[in-house]
Amino acid sequence: MHGIPRKALTEEEQGASSLKSAKLRDLQSQVLHFHHNKIYTEEAIEISAKLLESNPEHYTGWNYRKLAVQYRLDRRSEDGVDSESIQSILDEELRVVENALKKNFKSYGAWHHRKWVLSKGHSSTDRELRLLSKFQKLDSRNFHAWNYRRFITALKKIPDEEELQYTTDMIYDNFSNYSAWHNRSVLLSNLMEKGGKQYDKENVLGEEYEFVRNALFTDPDDQSGWFYHLWLLDQTLKQEPVFLSSWPPNGSNLYLSLDGRLKGQQSLPILHFQSKARKFPLVLYFSEAVEGVSSSTVTVEYQDGDSLLWTPLSANNFGFSQAWLTYLKFPDEVPSSEALPVKVTIAHFPGITSSKGMPCSQSCHISFSVCVTSDDQEHSEVQSSHRISWKEENFKARATQSLEANLLHSFSKLEITKENKPSTPKWSMEIISTEIAHCRELLSSTNCKIGKLTLARLLMAHKTLISYGIPDDGTEVHYEDILALYQDLMKMDPAHICYYEDGYTLVLLKQLTSNIESLLKHCDRYQESSSPSTNPYLCVRLNGLSLSRIGSTEHLLWVQMLDLSHNELRSIEGLETLQLLSCLKLSHNRLCSFTSLEPLKKLKYLEVLDISHNEIGAHSIDTRRYLCSSPLTHAVGGDWYFQKFVDGDVKLNNHWDAYLLFKDLNLVQLEMIGNAVGDERFKAFLLKLMPELKWLDGEKCR
Repeated sequence: MHGIPRKALTEEEQGASSLKSAKLRDLQSQVLHFHHNKIYTEEAIEISAKLLESNPEHYTGWNYRKLAVQYRLDRRSEDGVDSESIQSILDEELRVVENALKKNFKSYGAWHHRKWVLSKGHSSTDRELRLLSKFQKLDSRNFHAWNYRRFITALKKIPDEEELQYTTDMIYDNFSNYSAWHNRSVLLSNLMEKGGKQYDKENVLGEEYEFVRNALFTDPDDQSGWFYHLWLLDQTLKQEPVFLSSWPPNGSNLYLSLDGRLKGQQSLPILHFQSKARKFPLVLYFSEAVEGVSSSTVTVEYQDGDSLLWTPLSANNFGFSQAWLTYLKFPDEVPSSEALPVKVTIAHFPGITSSKGMPCSQSCHISFSVCVTSDDQEHSEVQSSHRISWKEENFKARATQSLEANLLHSFSKLEITKENKPSTPKWSMEIISTEIAHCRELLSSTNCKIGKLTLARLLMAHKTLISYGIPDDGTEVHYEDILALYQDLMKMDPAHICYYEDGYTLVLLKQLTSNIESLLKHCDRYQESSSPSTNPYLCVRLNGLSLSRIGSTEHLLWVQMLDLSHNELRSIEGLETLQLLSCLKLSHNRLCSFTSLEPLKKLKYLEVLDISHNEIGAHSIDTRRYLCSSPLTHAVGGDWYFQKFVDGDVKLNNHWDAYLLFKDLNLVQLEMIGNAVGDERFKAFLLKLMPELKWLDGEKCR
């Protein structure tokens, strides 16, 4: 049990334990023999019962009994035996499970087996409810019992309203019952989905906030009610996914150059992209992760007009992603002086759905134009061999001029208009504001850490609703207050400091990107006086801010040069949405493996990368390495050609993660000095792996 220290066994106890272990091993050996040889005699089944009643966690034993019971039932059916005989077989199974549960009330295998027996029919659900009542008196919070109760009530077709009252009674008996609160959320989800006047969402949530508030004010340090409050907050903010931003942005004029040079345009702040293949990425960003983005649900009208393949960026295992990518390609015969219109219709037909099951039903449009410029081969060769220097003197004039500010505003603004405005009802803002007031009232009399965390979440929810165009109700909310709450939490609860650091970072990034004035403070123009005359980079510099993760990328889709050095980054998940990134500085962070850089594999235009002075290779055991498919497990298919890049001095098992990262990158410049890896043999390996690499750790290598 939790919190009970283990004591050293006496000699007598050790002897008894050894004897018990020997008996269990003998029973296990016999059951495995019966299982492998499909022996389903009465004696074999009795021996398996002894094993499971002694050790309910023996999953193979439960599987054997399923096969044995099914075998006996099939034999009875063939012989035409009456139902009483079948009933006796199933009753025996229920008895074995009951004895196993007496041994271990939290045995997954035992509860699963009992469900399997009940699914066969012939068993009394009333008896099961009585048994559950006994079990829940012993441990009212046991989630196995609550899960089984949901199974039985579904079989018995007990109304959700009746079960809701049962959870109310259990919470009144002990409001620290996590499982009762959870069951309540399941039941209310079903009832609100069915609809009806009694279970209108606004009324239900209003009553439930008041109900849980009684528990929170009674014992603010008990977390069970706070978790239920978090579920209520999620339901309050639940809405259809909406389109937020894109690259190219709506209303923009994109200059597509083949060589990186714009003749006669150097002094103007313009939207520019370089591609020798005459193609560029089109990125759509939604308010939450969605699936179903395809040529059927998103139509793109432009000169070529071919069907486009959309791929998710930052996709989870189920294919949902906030950012989606495709490429638009223009044929060679396009006149260089002609501006070509592009029109994109999002959610043109149904099919885009959020991970919460909400459809994107509001169709919206963006449009922009593309001008393909001429080539200059001589200039292109000069530019590609030039080394990017991150020295301070190369970031000359901050982008505060009116033309640049207007252009930057068009890049980073959210595309929230009347046609795709979220369908969040007015009462959502009213509920959030009410809960903010109550939470502040509670915290005025107690220093409760989960209360502070909840207040921070409520304040951010209020800010999010306003950013989506919901009218402000006058509640005073400042980013500085939210950041202060996270700073307090870091001091109060250092055991979970990484979680609070991530929360702090997301709020800070929201603050920095929330308006053009704050974002401009972190934008500089990069151009060296000694470099060839090229269109200068507009660089976003978020260095030295103690950032621990990536966020607010919906405002940064246009960024080509990004400085994230001198932060606390342990992961760069989210950077893959910045498809235009060409130069990236990640030096002086806490990145501990090449696996943590995996999002870079989706940045096809990345040429300059600085990962110097991190912790790559410094940890003898790095668990993140094993989240990535190792080629040594044959998980990467037929593209595994590691051996031709290494010599006898480079160990294959030490650098497979570096291979999987760098083989997909087209780097011209790489800085990695100051990490535990990076000896001369490893550098030689990288040079073989990346034939386009010209600069390595400040030295020209080709």
